[in-house]
Amino acid sequence: MANNKAAKKRIEIAERNRLRNRTYKSSLRTLMKRCFSACDAYSQEPGDDAKASVQASMNAAFSKIDKAVKVGVLHRNNGANQKSRISAAVRRVLEPAS
Repeated sequence: MANNKAAKKRIEIAERNRLRNRTYKSSLRTLMKRCFSACDAYSQEPGDDAKASVQASMNAAFSKIDKAVKVGVLHRNNGANQKSRISAAVRRVLEPAS
């Protein structure tokens, strides 16, 4: 337990940051899963609606990743890696096999 005011304040700030980080990471994982499932749905049944769903889910995930990097929840290299994974999955699905 904290012995002085400064230590108590640091504990409170660390808990606040932990909760913020947890919500960012959780929503980020959710958006990434949505994007990957939209890619799977498009590969099963291609169409304009499915393509729009893939694009929308990718944009939402990119936006959340950028915000998480800006706030400091993710390292910028980690954010770039996640965006690369998403864009590679979308590219595989949307580009015709040659």
